[in-house]
Amino acid sequence: MSGGKIEGESMVGVLDKKAEYAQLSCVYSLFLEVYTHVFMVKMHYYAKMHRGERRLFVQFPFHTETTLQLKLTAPCQWSKTEKAWHFEATNTVFKKLQEAFPHLQARDATLAPALASKPADKKPAPEKLTVKVVQYQPGRYRVIAFHNPLLVSILKTFPFAMYDKANKWWSAAIEEKQRKALMDFCKTQSLKLVWADEARKKPVKPKPHAYEIANYRTCPDAMLQKLQIMRYSPNTLLVYKQAFEEFINFYPAKKIDDITEPEIVAYTRYLVQERGISASSQNQAINALKFYYEKVKGGARKFYQLERPLKANKLPTVLSVEEVQTMIKGTANLKHKTMIMVCYSAGLRVSELLSLQPRDIDSHRMQISIKDAKGRKDRYTLLSEKLLPLLRDYYKEYRPQHYLFEGETGGQYSARSMQAVVKEALLRAKIEKTASVHTLRHSFATHLLENGTDLRYIQNLLGHSSSKTTEIYTHVTSKALSGIKSPLDSLDI
Repeated sequence: MSGGKIEGESMVGVLDKKAEYAQLSCVYSLFLEVYTHVFMVKMHYYAKMHRGERRLFVQFPFHTETTLQLKLTAPCQWSKTEKAWHFEATNTVFKKLQEAFPHLQARDATLAPALASKPADKKPAPEKLTVKVVQYQPGRYRVIAFHNPLLVSILKTFPFAMYDKANKWWSAAIEEKQRKALMDFCKTQSLKLVWADEARKKPVKPKPHAYEIANYRTCPDAMLQKLQIMRYSPNTLLVYKQAFEEFINFYPAKKIDDITEPEIVAYTRYLVQERGISASSQNQAINALKFYYEKVKGGARKFYQLERPLKANKLPTVLSVEEVQTMIKGTANLKHKTMIMVCYSAGLRVSELLSLQPRDIDSHRMQISIKDAKGRKDRYTLLSEKLLPLLRDYYKEYRPQHYLFEGETGGQYSARSMQAVVKEALLRAKIEKTASVHTLRHSFATHLLENGTDLRYIQNLLGHSSSKTTEIYTHVTSKALSGIKSPLDSLDI
């Protein structure tokens, strides 16, 4: 009896627990369904240009399971800038996402039909089907192509392979074995392999590295100290140091002070004829030599009158007002857009832009203070009324500590990164001109001149010491030429 009672009570307890577990399971399933429904509604998609390619972005609050499911649906990448995952913007990928995430919504309702109408089998752009190989030094090549994981794995096996993140190309030593590997890869992937025409380029000697020279001699401390005392900029100091070190290691067996004038002249000719350096680099090398022998050693100026290269009178590249507008409108990132607008609206050099501090923005006088610019000069330039609200929004979001524009980990934003920002903006705007950050400064001056601003004011805004430097913009302005008619127009033909 007692045994039966105990057994009966145990069975009732087990049944009660089973019912309790079933109830909890039902509640949990209902909670999970409601949570998933609420969470999925917060998933939004949008399409935009990203690094020269149209991509489909999906944005949602962090959720591990959803992220995993997203990765399994289609190949995707994470964008730190957009804080979203992005996919190839095709109709096929879009349908897969809709099936996997029924509650996926367009951030902008007008995007849904536009994306859905995009053809599923879009043909790749011609440049995506091309692998370009360019020799830039004897035995070393740059491989320029759209990202391909298989190609990357092949390039990593090449000797001295390195990836240039700023320019988005690989460089490596390529011989017959590597040539064959590239040819086989392109053949199997139906890609066009293009070898750059090297016949016109005269082979030049590369600059020797320090590790290639036995008993490498460094720049004398007296020269570095003199440069610092005379308050040369850090960039000039570095250029002079590198140029002088190459020179003294060209004559490794001679004491520096025993190198004669004919040997100095012979070295500068070597730089031009064998190293193939540019005219500006030639001038920098001559300036470094003259600085040491004249400023540091107190030598006679006339003793070192070296052959200077003729200055090339090249006209600067200038963007039209419409092109600048397209660049700015096409830049979604707040920091990048602000940097481009500051640079263009004030006519700044890249070093001046990156040296700005929040206190340099004077909203009362609507001026930007430029301190210690090229030639150790200070000046004031324009603060645009359209720029000021954007600057305030930027400051509220990023809260820069020291410099107005800082990197992700703090400190001054790098010049290379700024060049990459402008390069991407040009790609998005489909501008094919060879332009850089400095092109925005040229465009600022040219547009002011075309709007009737006096050349002397433009000279002050740019910080030019001589008006002759500013006069170059009179040669590129289109407004002055528009009033002149060609003599052909008067012919009765």
